[in-house]
Amino acid sequence: MKAWLVATTVLAVLVMIAAPVAAQEVNEQEGNVIIDVILPLSLAFIMFSLGLGLTLDDFTLVFREPKAFGIGLTNQMIVLPIVGFGIATLADLDGELAVGIMILACCPGGVTSNILTKLAKGDTALSISYTAVVSVVTVVTLPLIIGFSMDHFGVVGDDFNIVELGLQVFLLTTVPVLIGMATRKYRPNFSGSMENIVNAAATILFVIIVLAAIASEWDTLMENIGKLGPAVVALEVLMLTIGFQSAKILDLESIRATTVSIESGIQNATVGITVGGLVLASPDGGLSTLSLPSGVYGALMYLVIAPFMYWRITTHES
Repeated sequence: MKAWLVATTVLAVLVMIAAPVAAQEVNEQEGNVIIDVILPLSLAFIMFSLGLGLTLDDFTLVFREPKAFGIGLTNQMIVLPIVGFGIATLADLDGELAVGIMILACCPGGVTSNILTKLAKGDTALSISYTAVVSVVTVVTLPLIIGFSMDHFGVVGDDFNIVELGLQVFLLTTVPVLIGMATRKYRPNFSGSMENIVNAAATILFVIIVLAAIASEWDTLMENIGKLGPAVVALEVLMLTIGFQSAKILDLESIRATTVSIESGIQNATVGITVGGLVLASPDGGLSTLSLPSGVYGALMYLVIAPFMYWRITTHES
């Protein structure tokens, strides 16, 4: 239990360090402890749970299977943001919602993509490797793409700083993953006994975060559901299709094509919700409008991917 207390303490300290600048400018009466503390802490915990399932070997698959890894990485790092930008533009979303789509399109897959890959009879090891590497790379790519998106869609954030955002994302995502990995390496008995409990808690936190994002911006959602809903669904459907077809065209076997498809089409909605608040705080103390696309995505993604999962589970291809 000592290791658990140390890890939890470190995560809490990281959240305090990475608290959004915008929140500091809101007076104490308007401050929202859920947005400023609990949400970032929940993200850190979820990323810690991801780290418990990773080892250093998970980062080496890029060298052992460069073709499979390269296809998935290209889809996630290049194709996905381009598709997200196209959808946000064609859907004629309001500036903040358009930037929210771009934030979602920059997020890594997370634990969810690993679980779905396993259920769909994909290559779980490859999925975990994608998650491990992309979770680190997005610390750099996410702030850069958000900065471009805000400029393009005319959204002004208070004292928005790319470097500072990158540091905040690093503290809330990469560092907790490293703590989880260290816990698994140096306290294997503890991590083995606690992994299922931690993962269950992370799942519950994810559901709560998604529901909170939708509820806090309910009026905005209702005003834009006709555009936002189809945009979010289109993003997932297109990336699932592009992921699978790109893998097959480049002669990957079906088990890896399934993995590439899921990694291309499933994003970590919790990261998107949290980053939206880091970039632009809501004036009423609730969740940011930038977080809404990720919240809607989190609520819909299982419904959207269900037919694909059924197809892959019932299709026995080599």
